[in-house]
Amino acid sequence: MPAPAVPTSAMAVQVPLWHHYLQAIRSREAQRAQDFQRAENVLLTVLERVHALDPRFIVDYSRGLEAFQFALRSSEDPLDMEVPLWVDAEALLIEEPEATQPEDGPELCRLGVPREGAGLERWTTDDIFTASSEGDAKCRGHIVPSKVLCVLKDLLVAAIVHCKHHSLIRPGSLNAASLREEQLHLSLLVSSGWRTINFRVVPVVRRKLGAPALEGAQQMPGFPEGSLRRILSQGVDLVPASTQLWRTSTDYLLTRLLGELGSLQGHRLDSLSILDRVNHESWRDGGRTDGLTFGHLKTVLLWASVLFPVPEDWAELQGAVYRLLVVLLCCLATRKLPHFLHPQRNLLQGSGLDLGAIYERVEDFASQPEAALRIHATHLGRSPPPRIGSGLKALLQLPASDPTYWATAYFDVLLDKFQVLNIQDKDRISAMQSIFQKARTLGGEES
Repeated sequence: MPAPAVPTSAMAVQVPLWHHYLQAIRSREAQRAQDFQRAENVLLTVLERVHALDPRFIVDYSRGLEAFQFALRSSEDPLDMEVPLWVDAEALLIEEPEATQPEDGPELCRLGVPREGAGLERWTTDDIFTASSEGDAKCRGHIVPSKVLCVLKDLLVAAIVHCKHHSLIRPGSLNAASLREEQLHLSLLVSSGWRTINFRVVPVVRRKLGAPALEGAQQMPGFPEGSLRRILSQGVDLVPASTQLWRTSTDYLLTRLLGELGSLQGHRLDSLSILDRVNHESWRDGGRTDGLTFGHLKTVLLWASVLFPVPEDWAELQGAVYRLLVVLLCCLATRKLPHFLHPQRNLLQGSGLDLGAIYERVEDFASQPEAALRIHATHLGRSPPPRIGSGLKALLQLPASDPTYWATAYFDVLLDKFQVLNIQDKDRISAMQSIFQKARTLGGEES
């Protein structure tokens, strides 16, 4: 299939502009990683004191991937700091509530303490436990998320006061007054130099068993051989979902998958960094308005890596970014961004975002990216280069001189689908739904 021609003058300006923008982002990665490390060290010091006060809460030092992910980002969305509970999850009773529809969200459960269980006495105290009726022969009672959060909040306040009094943390690095109890987590601001990082402190129950629902995802292409099976065989954690219920969390698994993509040659992670920067600065007006999160864009990259599994798809920077844009526009138009490991879940459902307005901003960037890629006004000269083209067809224009960018079967399918987008909205929706039927098939779901 011949590639649509791109104006020479546009390409002459665009190619160095993309790389210049990427270099500007990369120049900040080391500093961002250092800022994160300093802020994390402060919080870990406080959590060590929490553990000394109450051994039921332990400190998780295995957070190298969080620093790696923070360095990729330009956005300032809150970061999760998980606080594992010192309990053998396999000894607890996992009680699922009444059946819900798969699209309702993550699997929910209650954590029961069995009557015959040994070594679980510390989890039957009134501060974190609610007893069952005497008629329940199996379950002594349940570990209650809201009570766990309340205990953890009090421990954090005491630990912060202790660490400040004994000069274990730098003056001004954090203040107990910033600690707020949100619905499902504790929010804490930590200062690291001139940057303030918002941590969401979340109690978590580590599980050794993976979720059976993830088995189909192990067959998806686009990742290093064996990496999906290895990562998805790890346990799926439980975090608070409501005052009484816990839910499964795959955030750690997704971050591990992102790390696996970073081990491959090409511009996968570079394209994510660029779009996250553009999203923060342009689509979200410097973070002043609500919009897409880094988690949304990370999911887009994971799906794009499956839809475009050939290494050549990611060899050229601009082409890599546009592959993400194709998938992102598809999701915005259909108002459906499937969870990567549970495709029946829609990450855009209930987000409260104006998806139509976001779609227009993303489409404007895809049609004329130059304005958003400017680090300084002089980078583009006195006038902007000509637009690449009109409509969504311009999204798929890649360097015509290199036919390898058109060799991927998935890309040909996407091109065929997107060529009808300018006809009618219903045609656009139908075309994009066809693409995601393919995505669901790859994810182990039936089309």
